[in-house]
Parts: sequence; C-alpha cells; structure tokens
Amino acid sequence: MKKIAILGSTGSIGTQTLEIVEQNPDIEVTALAAGSNIRLLEQQARKFCPALVCAWEEEKARELKVLLADRPVRVVWGMDGLLEVATHPQAEILVTAIVGMLGIRPTIAAMEAGKDIALANKETLVTAGHKIIPLAKEKGVKVLPVDSEHSAIFQCLNGEDKKAVHKLLLTASGGPFRGWSREQLAKVQVEDALKHPNWNMGRKITIDSSTMVNKGLEVMEARWLFGVGMDQVQVVVQPQSVIHSMVEFEDGAVMAQLGVPDMKLPIQYALYYPERRPLPGERLDFAKLGNITFEEPDMEVFRGLKLAYEAGKRGGSLPTVYNAANEYAVARFLKKEISYLTILDMIQGAMEHHQVVEQPNVEQILAAERETYEYIESRW
Repeated sequence: MKKIAILGSTGSIGTQTLEIVEQNPDIEVTALAAGSNIRLLEQQARKFCPALVCAWEEEKARELKVLLADRPVRVVWGMDGLLEVATHPQAEILVTAIVGMLGIRPTIAAMEAGKDIALANKETLVTAGHKIIPLAKEKGVKVLPVDSEHSAIFQCLNGEDKKAVHKLLLTASGGPFRGWSREQLAKVQVEDALKHPNWNMGRKITIDSSTMVNKGLEVMEARWLFGVGMDQVQVVVQPQSVIHSMVEFEDGAVMAQLGVPDMKLPIQYALYYPERRPLPGERLDFAKLGNITFEEPDMEVFRGLKLAYEAGKRGGSLPTVYNAANEYAVARFLKKEISYLTILDMIQGAMEHHQVVEQPNVEQILAAERETYEYIESRW
C-alpha cells in the first residue's frame, strides 16, 4: 500500500491525483490540504478518509470541522497545518500541488521528515533550488517531477548517464497567442488568456502559459532538477503538445517522450516510479495527428521568457523576484485591475529594482517576495 499526502488537493493537479487514487486501490490518502474550496475538500475527505485535513484560513477550517463532525478526521489550518500535512507520519510521498511560494516550507519539512516529493509546485525549485536539491541528497529522498515537460525529461534520462547530456529541449505549445505581435497582445482580455488551445489547467498557470512566463519558470526548474546550466535548456515551440520534451546527448542522439496532453500520466509516473501502471484514456494516434511542427519562441514579444533566462543566469534572489512579481501581477490581471502587458512590465521593473542576495536562505527568499510586492504596490 502506497500512502500519500497532498498539498493543493482541490486544484487541477490535486483533483487529478485523486482520480488516479480512485483507479488504484493500493494508494491510500493520509492527509489533504487545500485553500478555500471547503465544500470540495469536505467531499474529498469523505471519499478518501484521510486522518488529517487542512484549510488555509482558520475560519474556513472551523467551518470544515463542523461539516466533518461525523468523521474521525482532524482539521488544522494555516502554515502550521500545511507543515503537519507535509510531515504526516503515515505518508511516504508528498504531492506538492499547491500554487506559489507557499510550498517552500512544507516541501523542506517533508524532505527533512524523509518523504519523497512528487513536485508540481515549480516555485519551490525556482526560488529555493539551491537549498532543495542538496537537501534531497542529504536526506536520501527523491524529487519526482510532475510537470509534463520535466516528467518527459526525467523519463528520457531513465537509465542514461546524465553526464552525457548536451542539452534539454523543453517544449512549449506557444499558448493561445502564438504568432501574435506586441500590438495584438496589448488588447488581450482575461477571457482571451484563459483559453489555452491544448491543456486544461488552473487559472494562474493558464495565464502564465499565455505569457510564456510558465515556460520561463520551467527552464529555471529544469536547471535544478537535472543539474544543468541555464544555457543547456532550450525552449522549442511545439504547437500540437504531443512531444512533452526531449534530451539531446553528447553524441547527437535525441530522445523524446510523446503522448496526448494529459497530466495524469506524469502524476501517476511520479507516484509509482520506477514502475509503470496501466492508465485508461486516449492514446496518441499518429495517423490522425498527421504532423508535428516546431518553431523558435519569440522572446522579444514574449519577453517573460527572456527575463526568466536573465533571472536564472544571475541567480541568487533574482528568480524569487521574477516569480513573486509574476504572481502579484497575474492576480491583479485576473481581477481586471491591470492590462495584459503590464504583467511583464511589473516583472521587469521589479527585477531591475532588486539588489540581489547571493545564496539566500528561506527567510531571505520570503523577504525578497515581500519586498517585491511592496515595490510593485508603490509603483502601480
């Protein structure tokens, strides 16, 4: 019996993880954490019978406790609650599907408690990869990627000598605005940016995909996951989203992982690694597909990707600023308080203003996040 805990159980990755649990009776859910969707969290608690559930806000947790009064489940809240879920003694693996830098402390706590990590929270590695990867080696725990692109690279490297890697080819769909000009992007509304052509994701990550900031975050994440330099990660636009990423080796061989755009495959692969399990669903039909095309990303129009390379190469606390500025800006855009292109203006402005801290600890990372928010609030 494989026992798991989930941070972000009511989000896109969290709900799909629980669908996999339903299909595999040898997985047991020991603890769940979510934000404010108490009704769904209640349903999940009743269906999967975890020993512990966490809501972010104390008021919501108290409401949930009343709703689950007839169940033998303990209800907690806040960061202390997330840490309890992350370190639940029965869990072997923690699925970090929570959005944002909120995931850093629980991820570190889980690793220190000897838990493997199924990582869907890219912000953890983007901002604290220099802490996370050495800690994983020290504690002898696995960091298993759940993002489809990083899972693809992970699968391609399985059994290979990582020292023979020449570069990683990180694929991108190009999002809903592939081929657009800056003038066209200036008119984008929230509803436009939420229409991804291939993937069904949460609102924040869907906006990030449209700006290609998401791909920038993935470049920085790949750097830490696979121990390569920023210059060894190349983004390739592949609009059909069937090649999930590739690895080029020193001898010129290129290995790719293909499949339909479905997050359940990388989630299940992480949960059962190194075993592969049957997974019901659509299969890739090459005859029907017809062709697979490739393009270079336009990093002048989609400058979020260009800024990510700058942040990743400089390192220190600058990736935190990049991520924090984007989180703040996207939240404002989703509320229709700023224009689409202002998202990138905020990121660039915050990066240019920041005084980089080398090798920041967790407190300095969180301080850089707060300072970024304060700077943007003072300017926009």
